[in-house]
Amino acid sequence: MTRRIFAVAVLCAAFASLHARAEADAVQFLYNIQVAPGDTVHDAVCFFCCVDDEGKVTGDIVVFFGNVHVASEAPDDIVNYFGRVSADDNASIGHDLVSIFGRIRLGDNVHVGEDLVAVFGSLRTGENLIVERDRVVQPAILFYGPFLFLVVVLILIVREARAWRRRQFLRACGYPPYM
Repeated sequence: MTRRIFAVAVLCAAFASLHARAEADAVQFLYNIQVAPGDTVHDAVCFFCCVDDEGKVTGDIVVFFGNVHVASEAPDDIVNYFGRVSADDNASIGHDLVSIFGRIRLGDNVHVGEDLVAVFGSLRTGENLIVERDRVVQPAILFYGPFLFLVVVLILIVREARAWRRRQFLRACGYPPYM
């Protein structure tokens, strides 16, 4: 019974997300958002897909598990989780540019109106990057370093526990005779 209720809830959520669209907004799930030159979109929200802004996006661009490309201008925020953000030469980002667990690649003479934040990712910029407020870059090693240390400790603990159990078993059963 609970499986049927869960299946109905998942189907309802899937059909509801297909029609999740406000006036002049682009919301997609698994389908890329392509803003062609001359087209206008207010907000672009994308899950498991990419946003290619070659036209005019007047609002925010938010992408989960996908990439963002800005050809000329994005007047509001760009937020990207687990993906890549790229901006062509002479591009402009009006407010914040935030990338978490992703890469940022900005061309020459790119202007960021407020903050540039790269958390657990990388930042590559061209010449003459202009950031009006703060530039915060936390490299991935700050996350992966302690994570790798914990993994190594866990491997050593499991290895020693198995060796201890093996010694206990051989002590109880005895060692095989030498031929």
